[in-house]
Amino acid sequence: MHETSLVTSWAGIVCLIIFIAGYVCIAMEEQLHINKSKPALFIGTFMFVLIGIYTLIHGDASASAVLRAEVKNLIEEIAEIFFFLFAAMIYIETLINRNVFETLKYKLVSSGFGYRKLFWLTGLLAFFISPVADNLTTALIMSTVLVTIDRTRKEFLVPGAINIVVAANAGGAWSPFGDITTLMAWQAGKAPFVDFFFVFPSSFGGWLLTAWLLSRFVPNEKPVFDASGEGVVHMRYGARFVIGLGVFTIFSAVMCEQLFHIPPVWGMMFGLALLSLHSFYLQRFHKEDSFDVYASARHIELDTLVFFFGILAAVGALHYAGYLGLVANGYDIIGPTWANICVGLVSAVVDNVPVMSAILKANPQMGVDQWLFVAMTAGIGGSLISFGSAAGVGVMGKLRGTYTFMAHMRLAWTVALGYILSVVIWYVQFETLGWYILTGDAAR
Repeated sequence: MHETSLVTSWAGIVCLIIFIAGYVCIAMEEQLHINKSKPALFIGTFMFVLIGIYTLIHGDASASAVLRAEVKNLIEEIAEIFFFLFAAMIYIETLINRNVFETLKYKLVSSGFGYRKLFWLTGLLAFFISPVADNLTTALIMSTVLVTIDRTRKEFLVPGAINIVVAANAGGAWSPFGDITTLMAWQAGKAPFVDFFFVFPSSFGGWLLTAWLLSRFVPNEKPVFDASGEGVVHMRYGARFVIGLGVFTIFSAVMCEQLFHIPPVWGMMFGLALLSLHSFYLQRFHKEDSFDVYASARHIELDTLVFFFGILAAVGALHYAGYLGLVANGYDIIGPTWANICVGLVSAVVDNVPVMSAILKANPQMGVDQWLFVAMTAGIGGSLISFGSAAGVGVMGKLRGTYTFMAHMRLAWTVALGYILSVVIWYVQFETLGWYILTGDAAR
């Protein structure tokens, strides 16, 4: 990390103002009729331009070298997320092409399930798939299922989308590789592998309360669907093989991290390579049932990927300027428990990756209980705002125009109550009863 702080400099102050202004534009996407990716891309690039100008005027050769190194590291971090998303989105579009989600929709709705039962099923699946497949991939998959059930009924789609985001983030919080925050804490040796599973009660309890509250807003009706004649839908040729490849791709991403100690995106891109070879095989030997994997790429939400680039670059600029380092200083002032609660609130506004990175670099003296706590709050705190997490941004891309910032904020109180319950359950379990394993050097 660089030694000079820009917090009180004109460049740092202007960057902070630009970030806030850009955040307001993103939040008012509906009112301004502007795609959220445009202000995000502008602030992400312009903030570093300002820092570059400041460094040119006031810095020296070493300061420029530090800035260059920081930007290169940031590009590496963004590229990992960008291509992870890219591979996941192509797989989802291919599954759509093979009628996988339409068939799932048919089976669910033709079974007589109403909107509320479908709401609970998609939420439960998101919660229990996320610890294995990671929260972003899970949210993308389940939101696709959601929108195939009904594309127009907002009173079902909005609560359902919020439910999926909360479930995916909460489910990822009790797995070492279910969320980037838990992965960072585990890799840093702050808590052993097994200990993360003790976060399950607080994660599940918080999601369950939010889901129950949201379910009250879901219509107690059944989707209009003809389950006979022309309504019958079947998966296209090769669909099951693509599903198997998708599962293997997730497995490859996990194994790349666990066994080879290389970024999970490598496993995702390897899976994409296998999918492209399968596409070639079908085109060569089963032309009538084939698909073009790169044609699927043309249907992915490019603006979602651009938004990720912009917002992560903007947050990286705040990190370089020294603002995120101030977050870690709060541990000395208000203590670890309240500081970690605040981390969850900050993660709703600022991406949880640099926030967690700042905390790990500051390395406050905490036990396993508090490190598990901050991994949980940083992960699930992003659910408080629609684009406060990767899962939320992904779902916004899938339900563009329906699941928006304002639509989320109208029901954000349900998420806030769930967050509070998660904190209470954690405190009772870890601090009052001591129900977790004290292992590793980080133990109290």
